[in-house]
Amino acid sequence: MIDKYWEGKHYAFHQNKECEYFPCHKTNKPEEFNCLFCYCPLYALADKCGGNFKITEDGIKDCSGCMVPHVKDNYGLINSKYSEIMKLVKEQLDKDK
Repeated sequence: MIDKYWEGKHYAFHQNKECEYFPCHKTNKPEEFNCLFCYCPLYALADKCGGNFKITEDGIKDCSGCMVPHVKDNYGLINSKYSEIMKLVKEQLDKDK
């Protein structure tokens, strides 16, 4: 279960309407489009990110159809995945030793 302590907090939502790409994904709710995670921190989780992605013919993860980091109410979901990201980092650091 995701803790919702962040709901209603200003730090959990940021919108940059002056960005040349705003909104960078199609949405029916541009007023709720969250730019806080402009570059998705879940990208590194590959197929475990929980988002709607495709793998291109070149083997590149294409997240252009994913709104997970841009949905206003997903701040808690993104933060709940940081332990998985840190586990990947630790595994990589241990491997590089």
